[in-house]
Amino acid sequence: MPDVVVVGAAARDLDPDERRGWRPGGGVSYGALLLARLGLAVGAVVGLDRVALDTGEPEALRTAGVEVVAVELGHGPVFDNRETPSGRRQVCHEVSDPLPTAAVPARWRQARAFLLVPVAGELGTAWAAVPGADAVVALGWQGLLRRLVPGEPPVRLPPSVHPIAARADVAALSREDLPPDSAGDRLEQLLARAGQSIAVTSGRSGGVYLCRTEAGGIGARRWRAVSARREVDPTGAGDVFLAALLAARLILGNDAARPGAALRFAAIAASLSVEDVGLAGVPDLAKIRLRLRETRAAD
Repeated sequence: MPDVVVVGAAARDLDPDERRGWRPGGGVSYGALLLARLGLAVGAVVGLDRVALDTGEPEALRTAGVEVVAVELGHGPVFDNRETPSGRRQVCHEVSDPLPTAAVPARWRQARAFLLVPVAGELGTAWAAVPGADAVVALGWQGLLRRLVPGEPPVRLPPSVHPIAARADVAALSREDLPPDSAGDRLEQLLARAGQSIAVTSGRSGGVYLCRTEAGGIGARRWRAVSARREVDPTGAGDVFLAALLAARLILGNDAARPGAALRFAAIAASLSVEDVGLAGVPDLAKIRLRLRETRAAD
């Protein structure tokens, strides 16, 4: 049985510099690869369109030792991501079909942890009941916070009560995932139980970690971003951050009130991930440890 089960549709990110004209992406790809490279046993339920399946995807996950359940989708998410001086401009070319809960093997349902990373709303409310009662559940919230229409940029939606978000023990989203008129103050209201937490990333500014305390209040902690040696491709950095945060929780134990070490670990993993293109930037444990020693020395 895997330590962690990762679920989501694998996106195809259009890239004219690639031989195929696209490269694999999506939170399921970045998250599963990072967790496997950290030495955890990983199972991944991956939604793939026929184009991706015909090219042998997800090759990188299998090479890293991830046990893959590939689910053929009539339509999978396809995006065109372009970096501009004012930030990323993303256009959706195809929207994902739903991913069925029946795709999860019975023996995986009692895994220690689940990483649910929808890209385009492909995980319905039934997914909230898939993890076992004792499983740690992490949610990449981005895929539930946007409405996609082929040929158009995503429309950002405000966070709201959702069964998957309610089940999640830790969730992550970017400030850029929130609508322009939302300051994120409603996020605190979505933390319904003690220990439940949300990490809100802000790129080079780091981020803020919100957690419901045992006394019922909200604890907030800011973390600093770790500078990358070079910024080549920011795609997937948030997915790597969340996967690293989950891994740290599994390894270090749950200390939601004092998440400093886990946030530092995740910030370093995310900074390393932008130093190469796509999945090639996903670091392993040795790289993270080396950068951690270097940043400690610099501090």
